[in-house]
Amino acid sequence: MVKTFKEFPGVEWVEGAGDFIKIDEEKCIGCMNCVKVCLAGCFEMVEKKAKIKSLEKCMECASCWYVCQEGAINFSWPLGGTGFKSDWG
Repeated sequence: MVKTFKEFPGVEWVEGAGDFIKIDEEKCIGCMNCVKVCLAGCFEMVEKKAKIKSLEKCMECASCWYVCQEGAINFSWPLGGTGFKSDWG
């Protein structure tokens, strides 16, 4: 099923991507870098640890993985044909 959201015109999300981002709670120090960098609002802080709120609007940019200073975020690309799809390449 394809979803669109008014705040992201020209972008579709194809369901079935699964959990392609995971957070290692043991490594997370609560720096909030992932929360700050995520344009889709996929993360939230719960008890001073980052948690995935929803990957429904994830743009698969891997910025969360890149800014995580502790290596607590494990990022793997979703299966082909699922996840983020843009009219602009």
